[in-house]
Parts: sequence; structure tokens; C-alpha cells
Amino acid sequence: MILGIFEDYKATNFYPLTLLRPVYELRVGTKTNRERVVESFEHDIVCAYMRDYLRDLYTLKYSSEREEYVVNREGELDSDTILMNGRLVLDRRTEENIKRIIDGKDNIIVYSGTDVALIKATSNNARRIEGLLLEPMNEKKAIELKKIIRNYVEVPREEIALSDYLWDMVNMNAELIKEDLEERYVGREWKAKYVDERVAIVGDERLVYLDEGVEVEPYTVFNTKAGPIYVGRNTRIQAGARIEGPTFIGRDNIIVGGAQIREGSNLGDVCRAGGELEETIVLGYTNKYHLGFIGHAYIGEWVNIGAATTNSDLKNTYGTVRVTIGGKRIDTGILKVGCFIGDMVKTSIGVHIYTGKNIGISSHLHGIIYEDVPSFTIYAKSLGIEPVELFLESAIETQRRMMSRRGLSLSKEEIKIIEKVYEITEEDRRRAGVKKRKFKLI
Repeated sequence: MILGIFEDYKATNFYPLTLLRPVYELRVGTKTNRERVVESFEHDIVCAYMRDYLRDLYTLKYSSEREEYVVNREGELDSDTILMNGRLVLDRRTEENIKRIIDGKDNIIVYSGTDVALIKATSNNARRIEGLLLEPMNEKKAIELKKIIRNYVEVPREEIALSDYLWDMVNMNAELIKEDLEERYVGREWKAKYVDERVAIVGDERLVYLDEGVEVEPYTVFNTKAGPIYVGRNTRIQAGARIEGPTFIGRDNIIVGGAQIREGSNLGDVCRAGGELEETIVLGYTNKYHLGFIGHAYIGEWVNIGAATTNSDLKNTYGTVRVTIGGKRIDTGILKVGCFIGDMVKTSIGVHIYTGKNIGISSHLHGIIYEDVPSFTIYAKSLGIEPVELFLESAIETQRRMMSRRGLSLSKEEIKIIEKVYEITEEDRRRAGVKKRKFKLI
């Protein structure tokens, strides 16, 4: 059996987080969408389909995986195949519904609303549809699919968790953390290296799991009344931190003394977390060391959040939050929506980000951020300075320096993608009036 995962035209709805990665590399709960798919279905090989400019980097990244991946390669679908939309979030209910629907079927398309959620095909049909996957699936390709595989079923959205926007993932996150941790960690014996006797657990102690090498200093409080807490390998929690479940903390993190890690917090590997964090997903290698509130947000890799940076996640009117996606205003229908911060963003001291704002990759922020910020932009409008472009060479050099502080090097594949995304986002900067000149704060 071949297992495939593909992107569709809605991958751009997840900008800026999907500018540097396939949509299925976004994490919600304790796993990425890809990891959920690979763990849930038996297979001999995994075929990953993505926007072509991402191919070289992810061929390199997947080569370190324990099983065989092939990326954007034709001629691979030569046996029975299951193909998953990368926006599928396989929670327990979705996985059960999908397996029930396709059980005993040889050729079937599963639609969630108007979107292709899943394709199951025999080898002959799999070979015929392979070419449709090399670039993101769109409505025209979905029509071509129906001509090849005539059997299809339309499933209501409430039965299959197919995310449309980043805030969908943020809203699923807390329950998925709870589901993931209850399945794997609840009730297991800790492997922690050191836990001070003055650490307190409010609620059920069984709902806390401290992995190998974890160190917890005095007066840390774990509160499990709302859900479980996982702390990953070699993470250090400094004195006086309060961590409230459901929360997932990856490996090699530092939780700063006095930090308030509230419900729905999801911290990737090699991060620093201080101040207050709530209902927020943070990918790896990101620093939020200091005072400041981040809530109902999704934050990329290699972000540095300056002291006292804070975002709003609730309007003064208590109305639903509207977000601009692809130039269109969309009502999320949700009262609490924070911000969406792309990879390599840097915020200076005291930055305040208004509700529902998108911050493009490698942007530098100063002052109050009351509108979306394009990628590669230095933004300081509230200080009376017009936005200017961050020179590509500066963005690459800054990333190289930040990675070196973690003992890592910037690869030629990563540089190539940064250069490509700089080109892709050039029109965004032009429309926003971003100037091509040197930035001067005073």
C-alpha cells in the first residue's frame, strides 16, 4: 500500500506559516498533520506532494526519517494507494469516520464540502491521477478526478476535521493535545532527571508526564484540572512557573521563572517561553523569553519576540474577529483570534499587535501593529516611519546568525527557499506601499 499526502489550493489560506513549509507540516496537538496520517494508515512508502519550490529542502529533511519518503516524483503510484489532503487533521473521530467510509472500497473520492479530502485508488487509477498531484489540487483538477474515479461520497464538515484557516487549527489544538496525551502518556511513570519536592500539582497527578532529562525547579505549579500536561526531554522549568493543562511542551525548552503557560499552549522544540502564553501554537526554535501576553496565535520557527511584546485576541466590542486572507476580509465567526506570525520574524521591545493580524516572514516590528505586515518588511508606522523592505541579504544573514546561536547552519536549500519566497511576496510589499530604502528609526 502506498500512502500519499498532498496540498490543495487552500494552502495559501495558511500564509504566512505555509510560505516555508507544506501545509501538512503544521502542528496541531502534539503532531503535524503528516505525522498523524503516517501513524494512522499502514503503508510501504510515503509519497509527499507539495509546491515545487519546497521540494529540494523537504527531500533533504525526509531523508532523515526512519521510513522511505519520495517527494514530487512521478512513476511512484504503482500499487493500491490512499491519498490524503494535507489539511486533514486526523483526530480520533475523523480517523474512525474515514476508515469506515473507505472500508471495502477500491476506488473512491471523499469530499468534505466541495474539497477533496481523500482518494483511494487501485494501481491503474493511481497512475492516472498522479500528475494531478504535482502542484496543489484545485477545483479544475477535482473535476478531472471525478472523470477517472467515478465513485465519490460527500461528507459533512462536522464529520471530518478539514481545516480551512490557521484559526481552525488553533481552535482544535487544546482538545487534540488532551486526546493525544490521554492516549499515550496519562498515568505513565515520569522519567524526569530532577523534580524539586516543593513542586505542586493542582488536580490529578496522573495527568502530568515529565519525560527523560526534565528538570523542574522549586515552586513550579502544574494545574491539571482542565487537562493533561506533557513536558519533553531535557526541558528545564525554572522556579515559580505555572503550567496549566492541556499543554504540550517539546524537547530542550526553557520555561522561564514566573512564566504563565496557560491552557492550550503548544510549544515546539528548542524554544524559550516566559511571560504569558495561552491557546497558542509555537513552532520550534522560537524565543519568547520576557514579559508579555501571546494568546490564540500561531507562531512560526526562528521567531524572536522582544520584551513586553503583546497581542490582542479580543475586540473591545466583543464582536467576531475579521481577518484578511488573500486580499479578502473574512469573518472568522470567533470571538477570540490572536495573530499569525511567520518564520524568522523579530519584534522589538514593547510591540503591540492588534487582533487578527498576519505578520509575514522575516519582518521586523516596532511600535503598534494595527494592520497586516508583508514579508520582508520593517514596520514602524506608529512611530511615524513608512514601512521599508528588509533587504534579502540582511534577512539571510540574520537567519544565519540566529541559527549559529543554536549550533546550526543555514543550508543552501533553505537559502534557495528564502530567496524564492522573497520573489513570491514582492507584489504584497508593492501593494502595501513598502519602500525600497534603508530603515532609519531616528
